[in-house]
Amino acid sequence: MSSLLSHNKDQPRIRKSLSDSCPASSAAATKSLRHERLSRLSSSGSSDASNDTSTNHAESYFLRRENRLSARKKAEEETLNNDYKKMYEKALATNQRLKSRLETSKQELSMIQDQLQRAQKGGTSDCASDLLKAEEKVKAELKMENQRLKDENGALIRVITKLSK
Repeated sequence: MSSLLSHNKDQPRIRKSLSDSCPASSAAATKSLRHERLSRLSSSGSSDASNDTSTNHAESYFLRRENRLSARKKAEEETLNNDYKKMYEKALATNQRLKSRLETSKQELSMIQDQLQRAQKGGTSDCASDLLKAEEKVKAELKMENQRLKDENGALIRVITKLSK
C-alpha cells in the first residue's frame, strides 16, 4: 500500500515532464512513462500477491487510458477531416454555381452586343435618312427665305428709285 502512495506522489513530477515534451514524441513518452511506472511498482520491495494485483491493475488502467486518448484523438481527426471535406464540397458547389452564372452572363453579353451592333447598323441608315430629310427641309426653307429677301430687296430698290426722281 505504501508503494501506491509513493507512486501517487511521483505522478505530478512525471506529468510536468510529459507536458514539457514536444507533441511529436508524446506517444513515445507515454509508453516510456508507463514502462517506468510499472518498473517502479514491480521493484518497490515485496513481491507478494497484493503487489502483483496492483501492478496488473495499474497496467490495465494505463492501457485503458491510452486507448481512450487514442480513440478521442481519432474521433477529433475524423471530425476535422469531415469538416474540411464539407467545406471543400461547399466551395466546389459554389464554384460550379458561379461558373454557370458567369457562362450565362457571357452569353447574355454576347447577345446584347449583337443587338447593339444591329441597332447601330440599322440605326445609322435610319439616322442618315432622317438627317437627309432634315437637311432638305432646311434647304427648302432657306430657298424660300432667300426668295423672299430678293423680292423685298427689289421692292426697296423701286421705292428708292421713285424717291430719288
